[in-house]
Amino acid sequence: MVQEEIRRRNAGTLLRHVHLGGVVSRAELAARMGLNRSTIRALTTELTRVGLVEEETPSDTGRAGRPSLLVRPASDRFYVLAFDVAVDRLVAARVGLGGVILDRREAVRPRAGPDLPRVVEVLARFGRQLHRAAPPSATCVGVGASYCGMIRPGDGMVRFGPDLGWVDQAFGAELGRRLGLGLPVAVGNEAHLGAQAEHQRGAGVGFQNLIYLHGDVGVGGGIIVGGQLLGGDGGYGCELGHMVVNPYDGRPCGCGSSGCLEAEVGERALLDAAGRPAELFGRDAIRAVTDDADRGDPAAREALRRVGDWLGIGVANLINLFNPGIVVFGGMLCDLYPGAADQVRARISRNVLPVAREHVRLRTAALRDDATLTGAAELRRVS
Repeated sequence: MVQEEIRRRNAGTLLRHVHLGGVVSRAELAARMGLNRSTIRALTTELTRVGLVEEETPSDTGRAGRPSLLVRPASDRFYVLAFDVAVDRLVAARVGLGGVILDRREAVRPRAGPDLPRVVEVLARFGRQLHRAAPPSATCVGVGASYCGMIRPGDGMVRFGPDLGWVDQAFGAELGRRLGLGLPVAVGNEAHLGAQAEHQRGAGVGFQNLIYLHGDVGVGGGIIVGGQLLGGDGGYGCELGHMVVNPYDGRPCGCGSSGCLEAEVGERALLDAAGRPAELFGRDAIRAVTDDADRGDPAAREALRRVGDWLGIGVANLINLFNPGIVVFGGMLCDLYPGAADQVRARISRNVLPVAREHVRLRTAALRDDATLTGAAELRRVS
């Protein structure tokens, strides 16, 4: 019984290495796991038999002797359904082993206040379409969803989603019921999931301490400490967007406070600073400002400078607090950060302790807008 448990644990660990790392040789797996090659061979043979991995001979090793077989995830046999609910869009995808997006659907989400019934209706329809379109031999092994709000761990309840007024909405339960697949829906906060995805597959690979800032209408955050997500006592930690950076004359925030980081650097802050009318909003409007700044438009450049300075203050505080190896900018901040990088770096130089800033790196999200969707897929990974 003990030997069987050890074997199952080793098989799960090996699959996890392949799932996250992609193609890897048997020899490398043996080195990573501290197991001999015969044990690795037995494990990969078993996982190949059940359709979780595939093995192949490398085309050119450049070395004498028998080459070590390469092991890769078998992406099409087992999959999860992943959903991403952002302020302006709804995304559903069928995601295979290795994090491969096999199929996807996307729709616009109108900014029309509390909209649980519509969100669930659209995502459930997409999910059923993706399930039906999968090969007959493929098996759905789980469902995960990302939502732009504070999520109660365990049951997928959205406790607070300020941008569209969601309060205590049973999102996970309702989506699971409408999907009708007999599978529970695991739900996570979008920035938490984005942080984990970038740590596992994106710009943060190899870093044990990471800060992820996710821009949508506001700003969310995720912090990885020692390789683990910092969740807080109730699972509502890392609300970095509600760190107060401008307490005296700050802009009002959707949370009821004023001068929060997201109020000073979010969508409306940038568009107002650039003199854009209230009827313009969304990613296209943000990109128009950054494009205009690139072309030398004075108002757009000043808007990026102002917002970048507030962003730099927030980042400087976070670096002093957590001493991360990397800060990753995702969502809307992927578009905003390049034009505001000088201000952010200036604040870091001015306000961060020298020993904390000497090695920190600043990067945009490698997974771009799929960071949160990729994180949602990992909520229900095969293991």
